[in-house]
Amino acid sequence: MDPDALRRAVAGDMPRTLADLERLVRIPSIGSPGHDPARVRESAEATADILRSAGVVGARLLELEGGHPAVYGEVPGPAGAPTVLLYAHHDVQPEGSADDWQSPPFEPVVRGGRLYGRGAADDKSCVAAHAAALRALGVPDGHPLPVTVRIVVEGEEESSTEHLPALVDGHADLLRADIAVIADGGNEQTGVPTIGTSVRGVTDCRVTARVLPIAQHSGAYGGPIPDAITALCRMIASLHDERGEVLVEGLRRFEWTGAPVTEASLREESRVLDTVEMIGSGSIADRLFAKPAIAVVGFDAPPVAGSSNQIVPEATARVSLRLAPGDDAERASDALVAHLRAAAPWGVQVEIEPDEAGQGYLVDTTAPAYAVAKAALAEAFDHDVVEMGSGGSVPIVPMLAERFPGMAVVIVGASDHLSNTHSLDESVDLADLERLVLAEAIFIRNLGRGSHA
Repeated sequence: MDPDALRRAVAGDMPRTLADLERLVRIPSIGSPGHDPARVRESAEATADILRSAGVVGARLLELEGGHPAVYGEVPGPAGAPTVLLYAHHDVQPEGSADDWQSPPFEPVVRGGRLYGRGAADDKSCVAAHAAALRALGVPDGHPLPVTVRIVVEGEEESSTEHLPALVDGHADLLRADIAVIADGGNEQTGVPTIGTSVRGVTDCRVTARVLPIAQHSGAYGGPIPDAITALCRMIASLHDERGEVLVEGLRRFEWTGAPVTEASLREESRVLDTVEMIGSGSIADRLFAKPAIAVVGFDAPPVAGSSNQIVPEATARVSLRLAPGDDAERASDALVAHLRAAAPWGVQVEIEPDEAGQGYLVDTTAPAYAVAKAALAEAFDHDVVEMGSGGSVPIVPMLAERFPGMAVVIVGASDHLSNTHSLDESVDLADLERLVLAEAIFIRNLGRGSHA
């Protein structure tokens, strides 16, 4: 198919692509504990149906004991041709307070050329994009592909890595490929095609400080007995120095040599308050892509509303640690736990529950498939491609790379600086989604012209 015909096919199919995305966004597929697992299964079944409609014969659920289902399908190509694995995930983050959204998070709505809803960008847009690229290449009509395409859509990327080994190692024959297209990245700016060069590792823990079996009157006992919140705050404060540099020992740091990030662009994108200083040292890109970062992402203690003059007996925080690519996530998790235990003041009782640890990854940008992907993005977007690291984590990337040595990795996505992924009013730019579909179709077409693993 010539480039103009492919572009017309993608454009003409956008109503179907949008309908697929809206269908997925309407399903609150939150995999975190406390949410209905049936909705994640419903999302998996809808994903399989969308893939089957795109010509993926035999698209089906992959059951993971104790976990949420993934979706798998395949479109065979010629013997001896490269195999491409297309990845996305159909689960989403919790929506937070629905009242704070401009429109209900699971009722997709288009405003100003963007589709709003939880998962619209991260990552249901990429599920829709994979299906749309296959339709543009004529798969439902029986047109052969020049390569074998395998698709896996994970169902618990946002909630757990516990069952990821069962997915990757337990289905290695299905996932084995020469090239993995990890569609869980994003563009630096709207209309600016971006290819990922790294992902950070991640781990976290829940740390609890206890001082009493029950709350006690702060007038009768306050003074000699500390409260749990103060003790826990001192532990948390020990994680950074006065400049905001992470103090946990033994974590990897290096100087970022890829595309720079300006403080001005970071401030504009994040909307951080003007008075807030940037913490840490080195370039902004160093701090985003090549150094550890710690944030407290949750805190359990009595709320101010309804609180009384009592010594709080127990408080819990969830501490998240992002890691430079190449750091050992298990070792880093142990270091974080050891630091917090050592920082506990006044003999308070401490309980720490470490969560799963996910490794980071540095992409081999010399792989031929990487160059093919860059060219496809440039053609589809009609714009130079930005090569950029990611401060986020995609745990399946290092696991695939370890399980299948030599597999080339391409990281792309449909989100942009306005997408508000993991936050309120998440959205995806529909023009960028169309360009991503076109880029993926061009990429698959061009891989057929030779071996590009």
